[in-house]
Amino acid sequence: MADLKGKTIFMTGGSRGIGEAIAIRCAQDGANVVIAAKTAEPHPRLPGTIFTAAKKIEDAGGQALPVQVDIRDEANVQSAIDQTIERFGGIDIVINNASAIMLTGTLETPMKRFDLMHQVNTRGTFLVSKLTLPYLLESDHPHILNISPPLNLAPHWFGNHVAYTMAKYGMSMCVLGMANEFADRGVGVNALWPKTAIATSAVKNVIGEALIERSRNCDIMSDAAHVILTRDPKTTNGNFFVDEDILREEGVTDFDKYAIKPGVELAPDFFL
Repeated sequence: MADLKGKTIFMTGGSRGIGEAIAIRCAQDGANVVIAAKTAEPHPRLPGTIFTAAKKIEDAGGQALPVQVDIRDEANVQSAIDQTIERFGGIDIVINNASAIMLTGTLETPMKRFDLMHQVNTRGTFLVSKLTLPYLLESDHPHILNISPPLNLAPHWFGNHVAYTMAKYGMSMCVLGMANEFADRGVGVNALWPKTAIATSAVKNVIGEALIERSRNCDIMSDAAHVILTRDPKTTNGNFFVDEDILREEGVTDFDKYAIKPGVELAPDFFL
């Protein structure tokens, strides 16, 4: 498939950052994009709402449906899906982008934050996939794309922040399991992860401003996602893609355009 014109994309957590960038890239093809995220009112530390994202999607050439959703709430998710079907008639692509992060050790991690990460990352991804799959199975181009890392069992990825790692790997285990479960029904289930740090609000707020200039912008992830989502889901299934690697496969050689500060040594991302 050359583009995503007319396809309907259900995006979680797309009011800013990587999710918003992927949504805008899809909209440039003329896709319909549902922004299913929590932020309806401006946040003091995080730019963007479901409504500002929707405007950018429409400005890029797509149709947008902003829906305030807490993906921990099953009824809330189902309502968003019902609104999607009423507006667009179906769902072709699901992007599980919503995520919670806290990079703390075992003794420093409050159970409230542990629960949040597992409810949003692992349970939220499973729930959204489960409730949208009946519609994906009716699509002629069904994809699920989780923004989650390759499963790397090197101990240091657990030792420094075991709670976050478990929650994030839960998203990746959904890829491993669902790709196998639905392979004979034509649904492409894949993961995408950045090779380097990406300049998002989460990076700035959680890790610090100093990392930003050693990061790439969100466009590298949106371009990589577009490559995956335009491929045949029947033959693109069960992969843990890395943004730079898949773009190199497509012949991209200029990566300076993605750098916040070209020429600076880039910081590698987690889990690689």
